Amino acid sequence: MKEGTKDDYDLITIHDSENERQLFDRVINWLEMMNGESPYKISRLQHCLQAATRADNDGADTETIVCALMHDIGDVISPSNHSQVSAALLRPYVSEKNYWIILNHGLFQGYYWMHHYDEDRNARDKYKNHQYYQDCIDFCTKWDQISFDPDFDTKPLDYFIPMIKEIFLRKPKSFV
Repeated sequence: MKEGTKDDYDLITIHDSENERQLFDRVINWLEMMNGESPYKISRLQHCLQAATRADNDGADTETIVCALMHDIGDVISPSNHSQVSAALLRPYVSEKNYWIILNHGLFQGYYWMHHYDEDRNARDKYKNHQYYQDCIDFCTKWDQISFDPDFDTKPLDYFIPMIKEIFLRKPKSFV
């Protein structure tokens, strides 16, 4: 990199800009990839659509609804740290609060299952004094952990497309 010229870096900037413009299409593809078999009675996509539908029904703002929709999109790339992957994807486009919730929702969801594996279901309490602690509990309680119902009246992905576009058309924040 130290031998790169401005012309070299201009080419990279053009490439990165084009790549950024295609992000929306990739996000939709990743969501659609979640519409396969799962250990639940519904697909992973249906789970995410249910969470987003519940957020929408509760009057959440567009950004929060999109975060609810995409909270598990990291499963497509890396199931073992899906929360961190999902949060990294969303981070340049969302508030610090929504980023933190998505980043930590996996740990907070552990409250519902960790005790079955002799793990501490209250591991989330290490964040008890964090300003978004209760918000993450609320996210998990109201929208995530209950969104596995095959009979729930779930809005289709097409309903959320304009919201996804709105979020991913924002100028991304830089974190270099």
